[in-house]
Amino acid sequence: MGRLRTARRLLVGGAALAAAGWALRDVSAELGVRPLGSGPDRAARMQRSPQFKGGRFFNPMPEPTRTGIPDPGVLADVARDRLQRRPAGLIPVLTPPPGEPPADGLRAVWYGHASTLVEIEGKRVLFDPMWSNRPSPAQFVGPRRHHPMPVPLGALPQVDAIVISHDHYDHLDMATVRTLTRTQKAPFLVPLGIGAHLERWGVPLFRIIELDWDEEAVVGGLRFVATAARHFSGRSFTRNDTLWGSWVVAGREKRVFYAGDSGYFEGYKGIGAAHGPFDLALMPIGAYSPAWPDIHMNPEEAVNATVDLGAALMLPVHWATFTLALHPWAEPVDRLWREAKAREVKIVVPRPGERVDTADAPTLDTWWEMLG
Repeated sequence: MGRLRTARRLLVGGAALAAAGWALRDVSAELGVRPLGSGPDRAARMQRSPQFKGGRFFNPMPEPTRTGIPDPGVLADVARDRLQRRPAGLIPVLTPPPGEPPADGLRAVWYGHASTLVEIEGKRVLFDPMWSNRPSPAQFVGPRRHHPMPVPLGALPQVDAIVISHDHYDHLDMATVRTLTRTQKAPFLVPLGIGAHLERWGVPLFRIIELDWDEEAVVGGLRFVATAARHFSGRSFTRNDTLWGSWVVAGREKRVFYAGDSGYFEGYKGIGAAHGPFDLALMPIGAYSPAWPDIHMNPEEAVNATVDLGAALMLPVHWATFTLALHPWAEPVDRLWREAKAREVKIVVPRPGERVDTADAPTLDTWWEMLG
């Protein structure tokens, strides 16, 4: 009997060690690759970038950018008002109806956080897909998703392009990338250096298009331009070894701007002048804080950027799905609504999974108020 108990303990211990080893292997892969060491061609392109010096990418805006750690007073607030940072009930999630995108139209489906499918002139573009339960290198730690994804990843229609803004876990998710590599045929358009992560995760090199700011590529008849953002990058303690950015997607008639993650900066006026006006702007409104005012814009700044861009309609992203800052759950969209009304900026706030047609945008429904 004693030998049997010992054998059981050894089996359980061995299984636990094997599970831990598997988890650690995944964590190592999640961290990605140091791009400068991933090959001479990529390294040379990075080193030629105007946004690269001293072995790192940087924000070239004239004002300094703060990305520091919150002071102890802010950290003490983490334990307070925790319930306000969650929705008070179930977030309504819709399933978008099937059907081919119109050849001359512009529609969008916001799946939650920043993940958005844009249907532009008969083509589909998927921005920052993140289907995992937590934006973290390990799925047993980190903020948990507040609502399920409206569509299983494997049930997505075939897309024409997959666009990534930067390499933070809530925008670049290894498990999602690996699944999309198997289930989709579309190329990944990414800022400089991120291709190194994708290669490690099994994306073929011919499906990776890496661009510096102001570089462009044509995919499926659409013109993609990598544009500036005021942010930072990093999947571990090393920062800024890959570039971050925003994106312009231009068809024959329709134009879309996706800001990714960014603080407000004067460059939005230049992007609007060079590539606008836009029919739709996907703008981040959440996860702002006085501790990092330069890398995430607040809702009022998002409205200001929308005006700078010359966008006819703004759809807010980067809120509702994960708790990544200390503000109340509904505060970003409440502030956005007030500011948009005051400045006569047209916005649409869909439920996750709700399809929006920019030619017939629905009247604003304040569905979030019952959950705030």
